Amino acid sequence: MEPTHEPGAPRGRGIYLLPNLLTTGGLFAGFYAILAAASGNFENACIAVFVAALFDGVDGRVARMTGTTSEFGVQYDSLADLVSFGMAPSLVIYHWALVGFRADGPVLAKVGWAAAFLYAACAALRLARFNTQVGSTDKRWFIGLASPAAAGLVVSFVWAMNSFGYSGEGMRWLALVVTVAAGLLMVSRIRFYSFKGLPKGDRVPFYVMALVVVIIAVLFIAQAKGLLALAALYAVSGPAWWLWAKLRRRKSAA
Repeated sequence: MEPTHEPGAPRGRGIYLLPNLLTTGGLFAGFYAILAAASGNFENACIAVFVAALFDGVDGRVARMTGTTSEFGVQYDSLADLVSFGMAPSLVIYHWALVGFRADGPVLAKVGWAAAFLYAACAALRLARFNTQVGSTDKRWFIGLASPAAAGLVVSFVWAMNSFGYSGEGMRWLALVVTVAAGLLMVSRIRFYSFKGLPKGDRVPFYVMALVVVIIAVLFIAQAKGLLALAALYAVSGPAWWLWAKLRRRKSAA
């Protein structure tokens, strides 16, 4: 049977649609999360953000596997990420909890929406900085908390607290802390492990497979609580590593 594509022949333009369609799927999930949060359907809103994260993790790999990477795709993916991991999480937590500051007076009402805006602005700054540093930084590390991880921390907090039966208004102060912390971690200079340094190929160490099995079991059993635990551990890992390295340098200097 003759091959349908001759070596050296130009690829069909249609294949370029595949990664961009996946990016559009993530963009739609982020857009739906905003609509669901505005309607008070917070569980579906949180799930939609995680669906967007799945699309975000797939589109780039598909583009590299099919040889269809392009500058357009990079920029489009970044804009979609701003909606899915910047605007969507900020509006989800605003409608769930931060809007409750309006009951505390006009001044604190501004604190609520200002915190939501801070998170969205930090996500935009994080994405812009990432785009300008591509190829010039160690791929094993993220400089600042990645926007999908920050979004996962925010929406898993909303999802878990909502599943525990806590009201957003009652949790508004803790929600404020989570929102501001996630935003500031994104624009910080703290390094977070990117997992791009893990072994690639057919063979991986046993501990990697064991860790994957544990994570899947935790997510299957605990769902929202497990996602919150994983997101919180990853968010804390950066500052913990930074503090440990700083203490180690001081000890070496002494």
